[in-house]
Amino acid sequence: MNRDIITVTSPLLPSLEDFNEYLRKIWDSKWITNNGCFHQQLEAALAEYLKVPYVSLFTNGTLPLITALQALRISGEVITTPYSFVATTHALWWNGIKPVFVDIDWKTGCIDPNKIEAAITPKSTAIMPVHVYGKPCDVDAIQTIADKYGLKVIYDAAHAFGVEVNGKSILNAGDMSTLSFHATKVYNTIEGGAMVMHDEKTKKRIDYLKNFGFAGETEVVAPGINSKMDEMRSAYGLLNLKQVDAAIEARHQVAIKYREALRDVEGIEFWDDLPGVKHNYSYFPIFVHAEQYGMTRDELYFKMREQEVLGRRYFYPLISDFTTYRGLSSATRENLPVATKMAEEVICLPMHHALSEEDVTRIINCIIRK
Repeated sequence: MNRDIITVTSPLLPSLEDFNEYLRKIWDSKWITNNGCFHQQLEAALAEYLKVPYVSLFTNGTLPLITALQALRISGEVITTPYSFVATTHALWWNGIKPVFVDIDWKTGCIDPNKIEAAITPKSTAIMPVHVYGKPCDVDAIQTIADKYGLKVIYDAAHAFGVEVNGKSILNAGDMSTLSFHATKVYNTIEGGAMVMHDEKTKKRIDYLKNFGFAGETEVVAPGINSKMDEMRSAYGLLNLKQVDAAIEARHQVAIKYREALRDVEGIEFWDDLPGVKHNYSYFPIFVHAEQYGMTRDELYFKMREQEVLGRRYFYPLISDFTTYRGLSSATRENLPVATKMAEEVICLPMHHALSEEDVTRIINCIIRK
């Protein structure tokens, strides 16, 4: 790879020497999967770090979404957002559930609670919001609606690792929250994910479901799936947990520099930190207002690529624009004006712990030197 290329993300990697030491222990034990010691240690360490009661590890971030829907016996229709990674809606489809899209809030990119009630029908069973870019949803408003109509709430918290509001983890909201530990995330286990739940009984049920439904050597209590995290990735995750705070702070400093440099650039909009929120700086989206900026989002995006700065149009297209979902009555652009505008104007700038001052300057100059 050309060393001059600035990538949109870069994986947080543990020390190879430390990882090899853990691998030797795994090789010596010959226990490489099925709830080994590193798997158990990582679940406990994550629960403590994230300030949540229970964590169940998965082999990626999509399977806990699919499993949460199974565990809560969700069916019929689920109200969700079109502004997310497509796995959010795929999880519904794989469970035979009809997604119902509602619009988003421009200030956060998250589902707009004011649009949810109008989408509820007798077939509605749950709401699946997304903490977009790690910005917390209005969880109180969503829960009020859910309680009023007897709906479950499952949060796709793929971006929300470590995010807190007034000192409390956002992952405790709703009935369950799911996380992604993909290599592109703030915290990664190469591939991986997790589910957060509130009680031991639910934790046990989830652990059954992710291991074929086995409750013992000869007893299967549910039609489960195989989605366990192995020992190698669990060990890798334990090491990364030791350095994730430093990585988040490095991202924070990049965000500060972006904001200082871009605040007065006409036609470029971005979000400031929300009061009372502990952010993880997983992404730094900007929104290109072509009329004021003098260039469309796509023109800027490809200009950046020509200068070997790889931003990402994330999320574009909307999930509701993909062939699989565009036939749904809720998928029309008329129903989703804010999400449509955001998808057409967004560029996520490079954001990771390894960006140098020179990198950040190059990225900024791509935007301010039209």
